[in-house]
Amino acid sequence: MSSGKDLGEGSSNSPNDQNPATPSRYESQKRRDWNTFGQYLKNQRPPVPLSQCNCNHVLEFLRYLDQFGKTKVHLQGCMFYGQPEPPAPCTCPLRQAWGSLDALIGRLRAAYEENGGSPGTNPFASGAIRVYLREVRECQAKARGIPYKKKKKTATTQSKGNEESSSTINFS
Repeated sequence: MSSGKDLGEGSSNSPNDQNPATPSRYESQKRRDWNTFGQYLKNQRPPVPLSQCNCNHVLEFLRYLDQFGKTKVHLQGCMFYGQPEPPAPCTCPLRQAWGSLDALIGRLRAAYEENGGSPGTNPFASGAIRVYLREVRECQAKARGIPYKKKKKTATTQSKGNEESSSTINFS
């Protein structure tokens, strides 16, 4: 198990890499996200060593990031609640979009393991994180009037055939 201190050691050097000195956009973003999360842990009082990080720290980090969000999420009392394209501005808060958080967790999950973390103890792979992301997605969908309907397994088993294989792919 590596020490996990040097992020440069965590990237792969496969023969398909374009240029080891120039990481891909994904690798660069993953490195930035990893450094940001590490800085967040260091700024906690008291500072949290990565080895003691758990899913609660990850959830706090995701909530902290909301202050930098750009997605308007209408509150239930807002007259624009449930409208995908409101006709006027309102005072509802800006939040991180669900898709951004989902992608961030994917990058941090990979970075954790690339930097010496065990897949079995990966705080980014916790069930609590999946539940949080699902709740954010559903809340934002309702607030913006965008239907996110999960397909029921009982309904899809009734329609066997080509439709089932193409319409029941769920990533949770």
